[in-house]
Amino acid sequence: MKKHNFFAGPAILPASVLKEAAAAVTDFAGMGLSILEISHRSPEFVAVLDEAEALVRELLEVSDDYGVLFLPGGASSEFYLTAMNLLNEDETAGYIDTGAWSAKAIKEAKNFGHVNVLASSKEANYNYIPSGYDIPAGLRYVHLTSNNTIFGTQFQEFPETDAPLVADMSSDIFSRPLPLERFGVIYAGAQKNMGPAGVALVIVRKDLLGHVKRALPSMLDYRVHIKGQSSFNTPPVYPIYVSMLTLRWVKEHGGVAAMQKKNEDKAKLLYDEIDRNPKFRTTVEDPASRSLMNVCFVPTDEADTKPFLEAAEAAGCVGIKGHRSVGGFRASIYNSMPKESVQVLVDVMKAF
Repeated sequence: MKKHNFFAGPAILPASVLKEAAAAVTDFAGMGLSILEISHRSPEFVAVLDEAEALVRELLEVSDDYGVLFLPGGASSEFYLTAMNLLNEDETAGYIDTGAWSAKAIKEAKNFGHVNVLASSKEANYNYIPSGYDIPAGLRYVHLTSNNTIFGTQFQEFPETDAPLVADMSSDIFSRPLPLERFGVIYAGAQKNMGPAGVALVIVRKDLLGHVKRALPSMLDYRVHIKGQSSFNTPPVYPIYVSMLTLRWVKEHGGVAAMQKKNEDKAKLLYDEIDRNPKFRTTVEDPASRSLMNVCFVPTDEADTKPFLEAAEAAGCVGIKGHRSVGGFRASIYNSMPKESVQVLVDVMKAF
């Protein structure tokens, strides 16, 4: 039976990417060696790193004003690295609190400077994206989490501010075009919408660096990694390679504008069924806050939770159990998820 992978992360990858990545484990680039055992300084892997960076720049229209980095540590390391590299102790950064990951970013940033929580949806268990809040002048940057995997919310519009935006885009990177000129830093753990776990993408505006007064350890200084072209130390070779293959796939399928259209179509199919079906209800009522990547919903009758999960699994739909802080169900429908798989889930819901 075909499996339809709705896991939130690590998450689905394109079938063609998995096939090529698997082949490279035994013989990469005709070398007679596995990609797992070659030098990160070899011409063959340097070509991979160069192509990965070039694809990021092409797909998101990233200029030379920005550094593009592939770093270990995941997005959780960027919670503190962004503040450490940008924020002095006597300066203030604004943070928008929309879920578990933004709350962790706020906690880490407080170690390096002042934090002004500009808005929060915590009181409603993060089931909407705040709007109508004031952003004061003089902030070093404004941080947001663009898509919230646990709660199923997403920024459809980014806040207007004179300060550069810093965004955790772990779960919706490459899913839509971005007004990149408004961002100072974008970071994303690969394992939700770009590749496997083990690497984070960081896009950072170079002129924002070098202004903090604190001494930065080399491994924690974005400038060092820009100078070292993501190879100051041994980079996570295989996750970067698979991410590069995924970015190739995005380009071959029309780029981020095409991804956005496909994601909108998939999300509409699923949200329409949730809104229509009396057996289910959404946890995010405001359509303007609904995520195109993670669709969260609950049963109208709690007793239906286990039977529906069993029905979904019987149809090959795996990974739809909701996060423990929300309950119910969560269907993650990232770029690599085909519409046909979403239709299978919708058919299960209709039959149920």
